[in-house]
Amino acid sequence: MTQPQLAPLTLYLAAPRGFCAGVDRAIKIVEMALSKWGAPVYVRHEIVHNKYVVDDLRAKGAVFVEELDECPPDRLVIFSAHGVPKAVPAEAARREMIYVDATCPLVSKVHMEAARHHERGLQIVMIGHAGHPETIGTMGQLPAGEVLLVETPDDVASVAVRDPGQLAYVTQTTLSVDDTIDIVAALQARFPAIVGPHKEDICYATTNRQEAVKAIAPNCDALLVVGAPNSSNSRRLVEVAARAGCGYAQLVQRASDIDWRALEGIGSMGITAGASAPEVLINEVVDAFRARFDVTVEVVETAQENVEFKVPRVLREPA
Repeated sequence: MTQPQLAPLTLYLAAPRGFCAGVDRAIKIVEMALSKWGAPVYVRHEIVHNKYVVDDLRAKGAVFVEELDECPPDRLVIFSAHGVPKAVPAEAARREMIYVDATCPLVSKVHMEAARHHERGLQIVMIGHAGHPETIGTMGQLPAGEVLLVETPDDVASVAVRDPGQLAYVTQTTLSVDDTIDIVAALQARFPAIVGPHKEDICYATTNRQEAVKAIAPNCDALLVVGAPNSSNSRRLVEVAARAGCGYAQLVQRASDIDWRALEGIGSMGITAGASAPEVLINEVVDAFRARFDVTVEVVETAQENVEFKVPRVLREPA
């Protein structure tokens, strides 16, 4: 019996996609710590927002916890790539714990910016998402009340500042570039003296992945973002795709999450991945389409990335 002919599908694969340098570094930190100190090593919060990555590290001996009091004092603890409030390493030091900070260097840059502004007597407005670990970590670098959070342009109208002439702003590194432009414009309109960062806070990887999605979305009947529901940069990619003209944009963690009924009759498909999604999951999704369609893959590259961050020295030294 002859096999039914598969419908043709052009699959646009966005590049860059997937792991960024900060995520790659954070995963290496856990793997190198396991190699140096042996299992278990403890990780405060998910090291990066991806279930596959977390499960893989858990299988190797990492134990994921939410707070330091869940960690025994004689075992290494690692702080996640999203950053932590200053009180966390201070408490670890008080308890004489060995710890390694896996905060992405680009998040640390925002922390240092906020601290410098604070030293100059400026109150900080942070553009970010309430409850996100990165936002909590950044706001926790300074005393209570010194960092005010805004999430939308509407929030700017109601934010209560100490002195309109003594303000600076910082942003979460994983925001929508376009949304942030609107919020910054609202801040500058209400507070003309507000000081911005010397260099854009939104990280290179977030920006590059959004630009790649903008390049493919208008040509796609549908677009899937491989990433976790709690991944800010992955969720932003879905929003960017929809705004760029793609009629159906969805977030999936694995190929098993794909709603095939919603994709009936499509002729073109876009695929990208958030900065904490490994390439193995992207390949899994592509293979799922190859099983159902006669796929032609077109890679659309809008930028090349060669950023690499060193792991902390303590991991490079012999045990």
